[in-house]
Amino acid sequence: MLQVAPDLLGCLITHNSVTIRLTEVEAYDGERDPGSHAFRGRTPRTEVMFGLPGGLYVYFTYGMHFCANVVCGPSGRASAVLLRAGEVVAGAPEALARRTRPGGRPPNPRDLARGPARMTVALGIGREHNGVDTTAQAAPVWLSGAVEPGEPGESRVRQGPRVGVSGPGGDPAVYPWRFWLADEPTVSVYRPAVARARRRSGSRR
Repeated sequence: MLQVAPDLLGCLITHNSVTIRLTEVEAYDGERDPGSHAFRGRTPRTEVMFGLPGGLYVYFTYGMHFCANVVCGPSGRASAVLLRAGEVVAGAPEALARRTRPGGRPPNPRDLARGPARMTVALGIGREHNGVDTTAQAAPVWLSGAVEPGEPGESRVRQGPRVGVSGPGGDPAVYPWRFWLADEPTVSVYRPAVARARRRSGSRR
C-alpha cells in the first residue's frame, strides 16, 4: 500500500474524454488504520476495498461530494489510495464545463482537479463507478502508466501528513501517508483536521 501510493504519482486516470495526471495521493490501510473507512471491518459501503487490486472505491462525503480511491489489495485485506489531485492533460474543455457552476466563474486551470472532489467532478465519476476495475481493457475508468519516461524521480516525491484526517489516524508522526510531486501547482494545500464541536440537545445549525 505504501509502495503503490507513490508509484501512482505521474500515472494517468481517464474517464469520459478527460485524462488527469496524478500529482497527489493518500494511502489508507483498512482495518489497521483508524483513518480508513474500513477500520471497523467489512460493511456494504467498504466492500469494494476488500476486493481485487485496481478496483475503484467511490464514496459520498459531506452530503455533496464524491471521492475516488484505487484499491491496492491483496483481495480480502482492505487498503486503498485516495486520488487527491492532478493535472488535466486531455479533455480540458469538458473538465472545465463540468467544474463551472451555472452562472459562476470558470475555475483556474490549475484548480480543475486540485482536490479529491474536484477531480471526480472533472472526470465525471459518480456512485455508479464504484467497483469498476480500472485495470480492465474495456473499463469506463482506467489507469495507465506515468507520463514521464520511467518512474517519477525519487527527488520529486514528497511525503507528509494526510489532509483533514482527525483523531489517531491524523497523527502526522504515525501516518505521514500523503504523497505528492514537488513543484506541481495542482497539488492541494495542506489543512489539518478541525475537531467538530458536538451538538447540544435542542441546538440548531
